[in-house]
Amino acid sequence: MARQFSNNTPWFHWQGERGENHHFLARLLHLDGQLLLGLCLLAGVGLVVLYSAGGQDMDLVLRQLVHLILGFSAMGLFAQIPPQRFERITPWVYVLGVLLLCVVLFKGDIGKGARRWLDLGVVRFQPSEIMKVAMPMTIAWLLASNPLPPRPWRLLLAAVMILLPVALIAKQPDLGTALLVSSSGIFALFLGGISWWLIGTLTTILMVFAPVAWHFLHDYQRARVMMFLNPESDPLGAGYHIIQSKIAIGSGGVYGKGLFNGTQAHLDFIPERSTDFIFAVFAEEFGLIGECFLMTLYLSIIARGLYLAAQAQGTFARLLAGSITLTFFVYVFVNLGMVSGLLPVVGVPLPLISYGGTSLVTLMAAFGILMSISTHRTQNGSG
Repeated sequence: MARQFSNNTPWFHWQGERGENHHFLARLLHLDGQLLLGLCLLAGVGLVVLYSAGGQDMDLVLRQLVHLILGFSAMGLFAQIPPQRFERITPWVYVLGVLLLCVVLFKGDIGKGARRWLDLGVVRFQPSEIMKVAMPMTIAWLLASNPLPPRPWRLLLAAVMILLPVALIAKQPDLGTALLVSSSGIFALFLGGISWWLIGTLTTILMVFAPVAWHFLHDYQRARVMMFLNPESDPLGAGYHIIQSKIAIGSGGVYGKGLFNGTQAHLDFIPERSTDFIFAVFAEEFGLIGECFLMTLYLSIIARGLYLAAQAQGTFARLLAGSITLTFFVYVFVNLGMVSGLLPVVGVPLPLISYGGTSLVTLMAAFGILMSISTHRTQNGSG
């Protein structure tokens, strides 16, 4: 006899061993099995590509493995915390993040011409990374306490709360992180139901004031914009990164040159090949087929995140889950656009592929919050 199931039966109760495993992860570990699988596959691909991009340096891979262990541990830890607790501590996290950004302006460590780090002796970190998580939490918290769509005065307050840390981060300067922090807050506002005419008005205002903002950019930032428009004008200088990256991507063809066989990377033509431009190494060695596989992994994670956001309970949880997922999309979109010459170079790493520590841990902590929103909803009996 075929087993019959009602429409209200959770899918993990009737999909055999796979469903039971998912139920175990959700019930005891507060982890979403599908999302966890996608992140693990992406991290595995990242270690392989990093081994090639780093000149088969095993020490580099081991350091990245330590970062991944810390990141997945942070994800597991944050997944245990119910969304209601995140909502209660949100204002304090935001205030702490802003205060640390202010400290960076006066006492932060300088590296590569930027003042972005705080050295506490035991650990050295970027306080701007805290705002990648605090910003969507803050705007979701602000909007959740009142009916949606938000009233104009609340939108104005949200704009101030977004602009304050973004301005402090841009002052360091770190336009890449400023872009990610601002987008996470803007996504929460967008999901909160702001009208399209307001979006159009704000876009028009930004376009009008763009020439004014140009005068506040640093010289190297202006050079990046100019090289985006015409990298061939300085092929051995400011345009070198983009030109060599596009050569590497194009030379990979359909099937790629094979692992460890990328000439652009291993002959040192690609700068920052283990961090911001690691996708160029991947594209040269694995070709179009590898790129499609990588894009499928990213899209599956994004789709799963949006699904969990749609199923979330409560305004705060839905806005936070949606903005976390869409910000992850911005990570991927900006890095790929930058490496392929479709966007200016802003220094955004490719998630779980590029070498990095603080940004990776922050990203995985955000996914931990997303899993918490999903699994605690499941435990409360809502599906």
